[in-house]
Amino acid sequence: MSTSKDLILARIRVANQVGRGDGQTRSAADADAAYAALSRDYLRAHHDTGIVELFAERAADYRAVVERVPETGLAAAVARVLAARSAAVSGPIVVPDGLLGGWLAELPGEITLASDTPPLSPAALDQTAGVVTGCAVAVAETGTIILDHGPGQGRRALTLVPDFHLVVVQAAQVAADLADAFARLDPARPHTLISGPSATSDIELIRVEGVHGPRNLHVLVADA
Repeated sequence: MSTSKDLILARIRVANQVGRGDGQTRSAADADAAYAALSRDYLRAHHDTGIVELFAERAADYRAVVERVPETGLAAAVARVLAARSAAVSGPIVVPDGLLGGWLAELPGEITLASDTPPLSPAALDQTAGVVTGCAVAVAETGTIILDHGPGQGRRALTLVPDFHLVVVQAAQVAADLADAFARLDPARPHTLISGPSATSDIELIRVEGVHGPRNLHVLVADA
């Protein structure tokens, strides 16, 4: 039975044989056929069940605030989180184009919303209380949120400059692992991977938050 090492060495041999021109090597077509014939019975996911629970646990490990709420209570949860943020920090909440209107249906009147159309300047973004977005997919195994900056997610600066980011993750958007997540994404789009609030420990291993993104990440996981 072939081992993983045998398979890896077979690929290397096939790749090295192409293009030598010594009459002893395989053609590119033969190499492609040999490569395609290699077994790819990979373990695609380490977790088949409980991936929403795992995502919530792993995201919280990164010091994100994670709440699981029923889909029917999502608007109320968004209103509660944004009201608390607006009470603590002055400035509007930025809402990207395409955000589902139902998510904001229960916002109290004292919350000020700002559009990013036309695009706000970095200085203006820095003066906001935060931003609320959706996401493209979330990864259970790593607790990562992936944005592809489609409708309801906004441009990259929108989720990097404000100090507070509220993300809505729908349960159906949670993938088991990176392979599963990447299979759901369009490779032609830009992608931003978020694993917890912005933080670095580059200097003397002292954790500093908010260096290259928001210091506060709040995640609402909406269960169907």
